[in-house]
Amino acid sequence: MVRAGIVGLPNVGKSTLFNAVTRTRKAQAANYPFCTIEPNVGMVTVPDSRLDWLAKMSSSEKILPASIELVDIAGLVKGASQGEGLGNQFLTHIREVDAIIQVVRCFEDADIHHVAGTVDPLRDIETIVTELVLADLGSVTKRLEKPGKAAKQGDATAKAELALLARLKEHLDKGVPALTLEMNDDEKKLLKCFFLLTSKPTLFACNVKEDELGALSKGGRDGKTGEQVKKVEEYCRTRLSSKSVIVSAQIESELVDLPEQEGRDYLASLGVAESGVGALIRATYDLLGLRTYLTTGPKETRAWTIHAGDRAPQAAGVIHTDFERGFIAAETVAFADLQSAGTMLKVKEAGKLRVEGKEYVVADGDVMDFRFNV
Repeated sequence: MVRAGIVGLPNVGKSTLFNAVTRTRKAQAANYPFCTIEPNVGMVTVPDSRLDWLAKMSSSEKILPASIELVDIAGLVKGASQGEGLGNQFLTHIREVDAIIQVVRCFEDADIHHVAGTVDPLRDIETIVTELVLADLGSVTKRLEKPGKAAKQGDATAKAELALLARLKEHLDKGVPALTLEMNDDEKKLLKCFFLLTSKPTLFACNVKEDELGALSKGGRDGKTGEQVKKVEEYCRTRLSSKSVIVSAQIESELVDLPEQEGRDYLASLGVAESGVGALIRATYDLLGLRTYLTTGPKETRAWTIHAGDRAPQAAGVIHTDFERGFIAAETVAFADLQSAGTMLKVKEAGKLRVEGKEYVVADGDVMDFRFNV
């Protein structure tokens, strides 16, 4: 199971957001630093309206959406790379996740203490990025100081690793994440072997107040919060090669206890079409390089998780290894074509049902049925 870790400074809304996204009360959310010490772990289903449509078409008994694992990690403070606060625990827990969601406080509230005394989202981002960069710089420096036996003997791979490490050290010395270093495909593969914190894909969640979400979600960037969100979006795009989403942990925590229809009505009253959690989960799923293909029938309609670029046999193997081992072909139709036609029979009549072989790269939203023989 792939994991995304929720990180941020203390009191930015991490634990509140974790509870809302996982629809639990696992994580303690309190108005003081380090109320989270041990990481909380929860499963999150990926919103996908295609499943409802398919289930209705097939009269399915149940729906099984895709899911990912979220980890709520202790808040970080300046000096974490040197062990300040819960720095050592924080960094260890980040190493264990596949991607990072950094929650950034973009709202003013005198009743909620900010660890730095004032609200400044870019400063907060730079604080965390700097600590992660410093931790990575320490790791890279150690590896360069003690080259392995293979490198000393002239092994080609080991020499390539040392060359990349030297480039990484120079890059990290500038205070920027490893992920932003330009690398070829071979170097990207080598990078994974170093387990660097700043090589993990990162998404930034701009946490805003309840009464500001409606205008912000529609593109408005007025007022102080709007300006802060705009700065975060620009900074993430130009400096960190990352994306950002807007969410209100306050609203999401209130939605947890509401029935579905009441929740929709509440969002509508705020001028919001969809909970920010849905966008956050989908963005995280995409950040992890995950894609979904679908199967449907009377028993169940299900979303299956694959990695971008997976071919048909690999996709079949997600259901069962026998499907991959004995793969023959995959009957495939794009969800949009199926929805337009209305039924699988009409898809066949329109010639939209394809029979794909072993080299077919599965597209997100493909509705598939596998032929196999073992």
